[in-house]
Amino acid sequence: MLLTIKNLQKQFNQRAILKGIDFHVEKGEVVVVIGPSGSGKTTLLRNLNFLEHADQGTMQFLDQTIDLAKPTKEQQQWVRRHTAMVFQNYNLFKNKTAVQNIAEGLIYGQGIERGEAVKKAQVALTKLGLGERADYYPSQLSGGQQQRIGIARATVLKPKIILFDGPTSALDPELVGAVLNDMRRLADEGQTMVVVTHQMSFARNVASRVVFFADGKILESGTPEQIFDHPQHERTRQFLASLAENY
Repeated sequence: MLLTIKNLQKQFNQRAILKGIDFHVEKGEVVVVIGPSGSGKTTLLRNLNFLEHADQGTMQFLDQTIDLAKPTKEQQQWVRRHTAMVFQNYNLFKNKTAVQNIAEGLIYGQGIERGEAVKKAQVALTKLGLGERADYYPSQLSGGQQQRIGIARATVLKPKIILFDGPTSALDPELVGAVLNDMRRLADEGQTMVVVTHQMSFARNVASRVVFFADGKILESGTPEQIFDHPQHERTRQFLASLAENY
């Protein structure tokens, strides 16, 4: 098992957001987390790479065991070196070009010399068909292009796991397809991913496993066929019925 989480708990203002989550990811899996808004899906991702800190829980990642409530600075940095995150709202540096945005993580996160980092960043952009946008700033790019650059920034680091937090949620509908195609390509290449999304067609067609999240708990987990065609939990059935036209 690449990643195992046990008894992850998190509160905000004495309100339980994550209620004892047990979660695992195997190498090469695409785990898609679905569920209603406000159910704790994003909080789960943010706790996995210490953008937020759990109140309780343990992480087994590669050869490390980490107390999620009391991680050391070194443990947090180690996890972040082996993971990457793609955000809903792109999170690009507005004062840096596309190629600079991608190169920064290589320079400061992995200690790669700037010239080599820029070359790697340019290759990543070209692979996405965005090579001619290398010197564009975020303000000169569409939302879809910005998100695809965010994906390139994540993949160039060659992380063990990429965490996607609603990667298409902020995009206009006509821009969603290119981003999802990039993610499908990564899945085909064997990249391990955890994806929080409302794109049910992506969950059905690309996921290795679908996890249904509601009210701070995992209510159901299984193959896309199991979850979409034979859901066992009533809350899962209700959720899918409300979105039936989307998958």
